[in-house]
Amino acid sequence: MREFSFKPFDQMTPEDYAQIGLKAGLEVHQQLLTRSKLFCRCPAGHYSDEYDAEILRHMRPTLSELGEYDGTALMEKKTKKNITYRINRHTVCTYEFDDTPPFFMDQESLEIALEIGLLLNLNMVSELHIARKQYLDGSIPTGFQRTTIVGVDGWIPCCGKKIRIRQLGLEEDACREVSDIGHERVYLTDRLGMPLIEVVTEPDMQTPQEAAEVGHMIRMLCRSTRKVRTGIGATRQDVNVSVKGGTRVEIKGTPQITRNPHLIYSEARRQCSLLHIRELLKERGVTSDTLQFEKNDVTRLVSRSIYAPLRTAVESGLKVKCVALKGFGGIFNVNTQENTTFAKEFSDRVRVIACLTLLPNNVHSDMASETLSGKDWREIRKRLRADHLDALILVWGNEEDTETACNEIVIRAKEATLGIPSDTRQAYKDGTNGFERVLPGPERMYPDTDLPPIAIAPERLKQIRTSLPRPVWDVRDELRAMHLSEDEIRMLLRTGRGQLFCNVVRELHIAPQTAAEVLCRRMKSFSRRGMNIRNLSDSEIREVLQHHSAGKITRAAAVRIVEHLLGQPAEQPDGKSRVQRAIYELHAGPMDDAELRALVREHLRQCESLVFNDADDQWRFVMGQIMNQVRFRVEGSIVSDALRRMAKVQPHPAAQGMQP
Repeated sequence: MREFSFKPFDQMTPEDYAQIGLKAGLEVHQQLLTRSKLFCRCPAGHYSDEYDAEILRHMRPTLSELGEYDGTALMEKKTKKNITYRINRHTVCTYEFDDTPPFFMDQESLEIALEIGLLLNLNMVSELHIARKQYLDGSIPTGFQRTTIVGVDGWIPCCGKKIRIRQLGLEEDACREVSDIGHERVYLTDRLGMPLIEVVTEPDMQTPQEAAEVGHMIRMLCRSTRKVRTGIGATRQDVNVSVKGGTRVEIKGTPQITRNPHLIYSEARRQCSLLHIRELLKERGVTSDTLQFEKNDVTRLVSRSIYAPLRTAVESGLKVKCVALKGFGGIFNVNTQENTTFAKEFSDRVRVIACLTLLPNNVHSDMASETLSGKDWREIRKRLRADHLDALILVWGNEEDTETACNEIVIRAKEATLGIPSDTRQAYKDGTNGFERVLPGPERMYPDTDLPPIAIAPERLKQIRTSLPRPVWDVRDELRAMHLSEDEIRMLLRTGRGQLFCNVVRELHIAPQTAAEVLCRRMKSFSRRGMNIRNLSDSEIREVLQHHSAGKITRAAAVRIVEHLLGQPAEQPDGKSRVQRAIYELHAGPMDDAELRALVREHLRQCESLVFNDADDQWRFVMGQIMNQVRFRVEGSIVSDALRRMAKVQPHPAAQGMQP
């Protein structure tokens, strides 16, 4: 493949991505808002860093039903990890550690999954079959995750086309990682077993921006049910990326959709670079069949090195080993991602699989002038019978880990002769990614014999259809027709209150900007102040706006009542309407004409002895004094009319309609 000259991210066009044949797909994981976990009755959503006990386990691969090992499982075996689980007795039971059989699937979780499946226009399965999916990274103590497919072959409209949905799965969530250093990995188990859906799209997105738009659409569709969890970690996406001539690479667990475009751009750039490197090696006669290498212990040769990391390693009693890759000279400095070279492909493998996590964990001869002396490099080349066309890469650690590292360097070099390895990659905040593990294969899945199939009756689906929320794309179009800003539309759909907004505007005849003040701008402000905007039901918001529509409370009072309710318990002890009680407690009830006239008269009397520059100053002063008292009870325009009638005080035309 001819090397593609990548522009900076913000200068890339759809035509540029079409030239490299970019394809992207999503796997969106969304936690469900349920009381219990999926296959036990422990509470869901109870997070805590406190723990009562720790359990140590070691993972090992098992054969699939066809007598095969999964590649990811074999890779994890090489890491020789000690997996420690921190357990809180309030959120975990013996089921999570495979010491108790599973309970039957939580029906609340299944009901929500079926609802989302219908919204995705999926063909729903008539019978659920539970499978086990191997998880050998330790994030699930049993070594497997229970999962099932709810529906297949659906679609959503987005980016001006139909985006195909491959399938919807319902499965258990994994542990939260605390740390991963060397051979020690620590997890918290409070998230373990929580119900999670996985929406898998086909690779129908052809630009990074399309992938972000589809991600937003799926998230808003899920939230339109008001039955999914929100907040950090509640929604996570895996991004699948490939280019022409390449293969699928999965970037795991991006918590923010806004980061996906840059990640996709970086991975596309990386894949094109790897294809270019393959061609460079081929021109040098280096293929998977002709690859040659040497490896040797060079500890004594570098024992007096001027390079501080190596000298410190030797002084600590660690081994230094070198691999010579024939024909790889200069290749390690080829750029693969922004500010990243091909050398990082090897550094990542050494860090993850050989557990040499202290960085830097290697040096190579393409950076010779920055590390060892020229004499040291010459002696190493002589020891490994390498010439100037060969690349040398040094690693250091204990005997076993350095041997693993050398083997992984050779494996990664052979993959370079083939092009793009099928990896699972880790997302970094700077938009680049790094190696996490080998991409799993079908061998990791096998039937679960502990649970029977679950029939999905047509009557059950029919009943769910009767209460489905309106499609989120239709709600979005109606909101756009009301001339709301895109930020306001996105917030309404993200909070699941887009349909409520449309209903109150249409049915209560409230101006869209008034409804936006309550449901968008103020809600955003309250959320930033730490208030839980879920602590207010749709019916209560509607009741508040209904009072405003009927002229019983002002717009300012509506906002103040919403703020007041967000800080109150969800249930009133006397069973009365929370809205009615708030109106009473805030003295936000309407003011009649007689009371208003008396108040205006009193303020006019009080300012008789005052001197004003002109009528405008007088009007502003009196209006300000009155509104300070009645802001929540009467609209400013009504006060202004009363003041004009009673005192013949005329505001300047520019001040008409102002509320001081």
